[in-house]
Amino acid sequence: MGKTLFNKVWESHAVRRLPNGQTQLLIGTHLIHEVTSPQAFAMLRDLGLKVRFPHRTFATVDHIVPTDQAFEPFADPLADAMIKELRKNCEQFGVTFFDRKTGKQGIVHIVGPEQGITQPGTTIACGDSHTSTHGAFGTIAFGIGTSQVRDVLATQTMALGELKVRRIQVDGTLRPGVYAKDVILHIIRMLGVNGGTGFAYEYAGEVFDRFTMEERMTVCNMSIEGGARVGYVNPDDTTFEYLKGRPYCPEGAAWDEAVARWRAVASDPDAPYDEIVKFRAGDIAPTVTWGINPGQAIAIDETIPSVESSAAADKESVAEALEHMKLTPGAPIKGTRIDVAFLGSCTNGRLSDFVEVAKHIAGHHVVPGVKAIAVPGSQIVALQCQKLGLDRILREAGFEWREAGCSMCLAMNPDKLVGDQLCASSSNRNFKGRQGSITGRTLLMSPIMVAAAAVTGVVSDAREVFPTTHPASN
Repeated sequence: MGKTLFNKVWESHAVRRLPNGQTQLLIGTHLIHEVTSPQAFAMLRDLGLKVRFPHRTFATVDHIVPTDQAFEPFADPLADAMIKELRKNCEQFGVTFFDRKTGKQGIVHIVGPEQGITQPGTTIACGDSHTSTHGAFGTIAFGIGTSQVRDVLATQTMALGELKVRRIQVDGTLRPGVYAKDVILHIIRMLGVNGGTGFAYEYAGEVFDRFTMEERMTVCNMSIEGGARVGYVNPDDTTFEYLKGRPYCPEGAAWDEAVARWRAVASDPDAPYDEIVKFRAGDIAPTVTWGINPGQAIAIDETIPSVESSAAADKESVAEALEHMKLTPGAPIKGTRIDVAFLGSCTNGRLSDFVEVAKHIAGHHVVPGVKAIAVPGSQIVALQCQKLGLDRILREAGFEWREAGCSMCLAMNPDKLVGDQLCASSSNRNFKGRQGSITGRTLLMSPIMVAAAAVTGVVSDAREVFPTTHPASN
């Protein structure tokens, strides 16, 4: 009987079975940033320990950096102290740090792939919940807490319970104007925000076979929003083409050997799954969240649900969401006025996202009263956009073009909502207070839908605003 990629990678990285039933798992690559690492490094010092394998750990700064300030010291003294602490720790413990001065700084889940650090068939851990992004390359990647960051720094291992595997298969062809973001929002809507608890999600089928690596990363990024600890796509020629020639990838004969090894790690045709769920691509529409978790989503042409029409188990959460979002049950989501438009994040802050928006937004302009910001996910993405003139197109359309960082995705920096502003966002979470204001409101959607909302001032169907809209690879 065959094996899934998850089982193959798990078994090849298992150090031993622990008495409590968990596995001591070797972590092939450890990614760190400024928020969850300071306490972990402090614990190492207290214990008199070193970083066990510093060459397997890579750091960047992303959460706290201001995107409207290219110089230091930062205006926020805490942010300034955090970046200085990360520099000190990396220097003392011999960890590679993609600092701002390197030109390689950015969101950790964008930096890893673009440097070729993220490679198939390995395990990746990071003190950030959206580490599942790296599963797009056929890795077992997951977020961890600060004490686990300490454990991985000290031992290059951690304890983890083995997951079940659910294959999520999407076949057919996506309709025009439907993007990777819509696919994952649809999956989470249908399976629920807790539907993936205890599972690794294997994304498969014709749609994922055709997706680019950046589209696969968008989907895997939000696996955690559906409750799954891990989300991955089997590596294929698309994966290898993306990785070839990147700084940390092998070259020459070593490259050929690596590709052969990576091909073998993919799930076998006869691999057994704990569950298989199938979706039809044609059933997926441009999707927008209306509530306070990513599963509270509807198609752009649907109406906002009511408490009465909701399942009994959902009535309380629907009531809470409607009260917070100040939306009218039964009203269409289309036409809802917005105050802010945000393009960026580890979900949709990559080159292809800005290419697609720029392609359609030329000739349009952000309406008065809407604050629109575009934040590249890394310094390299920013440079690529500038070489293509995408930053100019977005500026001319009324967007502010910013420095690389997490920005308004979680607002641990100056980019925050004010009061009960409503934001059309290409990020991954719409929780209460997520974007910096406890009364702020977030609607998740694809980048092209954010652009459509920005130039109309209301939630809009991008297919109507930009009639030539179509997915980049479908």
